[in-house]
Amino acid sequence: MGLFLKDKNRTVYFNSTDRNSAYKLGKTLSELIREQVLANRNIVFLCIGSDRATGDCLGPIIGYKLSKVAPSKNFYVYGTLEEPVHAKNLKDTIDMIYATHEDAFIIAIDASLGKSNHIGYITLGVGSIKPGAGVNKDLPPVGDLSITGIVNFSGLLDHMLLQTTRLNVVMSMADYICLGINHCIHSLKSMTLQDQVT
Repeated sequence: MGLFLKDKNRTVYFNSTDRNSAYKLGKTLSELIREQVLANRNIVFLCIGSDRATGDCLGPIIGYKLSKVAPSKNFYVYGTLEEPVHAKNLKDTIDMIYATHEDAFIIAIDASLGKSNHIGYITLGVGSIKPGAGVNKDLPPVGDLSITGIVNFSGLLDHMLLQTTRLNVVMSMADYICLGINHCIHSLKSMTLQDQVT
């Protein structure tokens, strides 16, 4: 359950009820990656959250879905329903990613709380998120880019809000984000092939 840290001008909002904008998410994500990533750099999707609360399972569901897609060279996924990345193992997972993937470029994915009129929106931004900030947990910031899904509004008893978040909201956003990421990966692959030809 993250809180976005960086300059709001570098954060773009996408409405997950507009299916066409999933492609806009993928296009914007691929542009941001191309801005910052050198060829052959390992790109890691770090999907953060717990499968024990519907409001916090967005990351693990996305990780599960991405892990079922045929693996791509230089693209890696951590944090699934089977092996979630959460408060207790986040730091160790980050250390392991940097030890395993030299010069890893991390895209952190997490659920977040926000304004009630932003529920169902996806944010994409440059810079790290601080997982757990929405529920007052002190965890290390992570991510070169960040994707968050606003699953519920922020208010009193945020832990209770996580337990009562509708699964349909989470699943719809997970489908949307995965569609955008798949579009991004195909776009990046096409660019790499064009570069090789030219």
